[in-house]
Amino acid sequence: MDERLRRLKKKANALPLTPGVYLMKNAKGQVIYVGKAKALKNRVGSYFTAQQQNLQTKVRAMVAKVEDFDVILTDTEQECLLLECSLIKQHMPRYNILLKDDKGFHYLRVTPPPWSNFYAAKQLADDGAQYLGPYTSSWLVNQAVDAVKKIFRLPQCAKVFPRDIGKSRPCLNHFIGLCSAPCAGKITVEEYASCVADALSFLKNGESKAMAEMKRRMGAAAEALDFETAARLRDSIKAMEQLSRKQKVVGSAHPEQDVFAVVREKEKACLCVLRFKQGKLSDAEHFIFPNGEQEREEERRELLLRYYTMREGIPRRVVLDGALADEELLTEWLSQRAGKRVSLVLPEKGEALRLVEMCRANAAQYLAQSMGRQGKATAALDELAAVLGLPSAPARIEAYDISHTGGAQSVAGMVVFKDGVPLKRAYRRFQIKGGGADDYAAMEQVLRRRLARYKEDGGDEFSVLPDLILLDGGQGQVHAVLPVLEEFGLPIPLFGMVKDGHHRTRAIAADGGEIALSSKRAAFTLVGQIQEEVHRFAISYHRQKRGKAALNGTLTQIRGIGEGRANSLLRHFKTMAKIRAASLEELQTAPGMNSLAAKAVYEALHKE
Repeated sequence: MDERLRRLKKKANALPLTPGVYLMKNAKGQVIYVGKAKALKNRVGSYFTAQQQNLQTKVRAMVAKVEDFDVILTDTEQECLLLECSLIKQHMPRYNILLKDDKGFHYLRVTPPPWSNFYAAKQLADDGAQYLGPYTSSWLVNQAVDAVKKIFRLPQCAKVFPRDIGKSRPCLNHFIGLCSAPCAGKITVEEYASCVADALSFLKNGESKAMAEMKRRMGAAAEALDFETAARLRDSIKAMEQLSRKQKVVGSAHPEQDVFAVVREKEKACLCVLRFKQGKLSDAEHFIFPNGEQEREEERRELLLRYYTMREGIPRRVVLDGALADEELLTEWLSQRAGKRVSLVLPEKGEALRLVEMCRANAAQYLAQSMGRQGKATAALDELAAVLGLPSAPARIEAYDISHTGGAQSVAGMVVFKDGVPLKRAYRRFQIKGGGADDYAAMEQVLRRRLARYKEDGGDEFSVLPDLILLDGGQGQVHAVLPVLEEFGLPIPLFGMVKDGHHRTRAIAADGGEIALSSKRAAFTLVGQIQEEVHRFAISYHRQKRGKAALNGTLTQIRGIGEGRANSLLRHFKTMAKIRAASLEELQTAPGMNSLAAKAVYEALHKE
């Protein structure tokens, strides 16, 4: 232990075993972390242990910059929590979770007539457009723009009217009933203006009033034999009803509740909050923050604190995607802040779990977009990391499988999934040296050879270590390979993929038992896909080797043809069918052949 840690440890040991808040400071006296503790002496002292490698990465990085700390004693844990919130808001410490609050005013912009259209805007502008708002939710504004364009069949493209009228054919949106196609002259200026007026009525007066007025006008148009206007109004009413049904599907049995879910990548994480009011989804917020490899329970506690210090209107029910630290304390704090009883819910089934999964999918999609990745894969990787207890989603997964027939032509396949999708250029095949039917020894050999190539730094895909290794098999394969990882000094998470009687993924095998995946839909699907892919890759290589051996066996039965000539013929002609179809002259000119050998092959293959 260096002198700095020894000095800080000594100061920590002098602290009392009472609740309080501590402020870690760097060499410039800046507060870089604020935390709370039930017993200050134990908590603060744990940072300055001689075994710094046992601390999490983020904590270790923070401790390396600490030159001093201050503490503030409190009488109760509740006071401690309130003080912690206040000090974090005041100092904005680098190593605390900080959510950037970008809630501003948002507007609905309606461009000038005659070809008006609707857009989301972040500020007012003197451009002749009409602005509706302000609104505090960008999500609501975007949802409203999307809804009115689909319901009232307004253009969703970037074309400018009247400049682009008649210059192109209608796009797909017109043919599926989502656009009136002014670009192709399919609607008059007067009819288009009527659609815009209906859209404004829908936004200003609400769905029920707008629908009642449109039904009245549809009836009047039908009586006047104006069937085109009646049909247009009928289609808009139908689209409005479909939107209403969709909102009910996304709705909640509880009038007011917030749903939280976090998805993590290696460096970034995303918090999504879905807010329900009057049983309908009213807002969706996303926050990107650094993934500091923090304990998930502690992370959720901090996220709830940060979010509800920024937001008013705490609902009676808050649904979470997992357990959190200080649950009772948080419940009491939220209830006092809301002025009513607030409950924290960790769902295991039913509607609440469905909402959590939807929230996680939204977080994954938002995080994936910010990183240029696929949202579905991001959600599956985050769920897999949570199931396996990994600090972050495994960006690179390697999977291995052994294939042989009674110990003959024993081979192995290695597949790589990067960001949840196959990376086929990184796939590798292994011939098992010594053969045999001992799958455990074969798996040990393959991993030893793979890691030896990493140590050699061959410059290919073997020079990159995976974040997770999956073996096709149970605890036996895991136990066979773990000593290899320890021998190479590589702490790579290692698990087995357990199959049921139908060769489908059933569970994950760990060193101490099995982990069920059936309740984790996204992770279950991803692991099943990986297992199927590695099995397909290994068995296809085995079949290739077995077929080649069989062909070799056929050729080596011919007088004058040994294994070398048989291999040479197969390399040259590719298949046995092409060897049979070859003329005597073609066989004579093949590499490694002479006239006698060619004649022997030709006669042997043309006996019939």
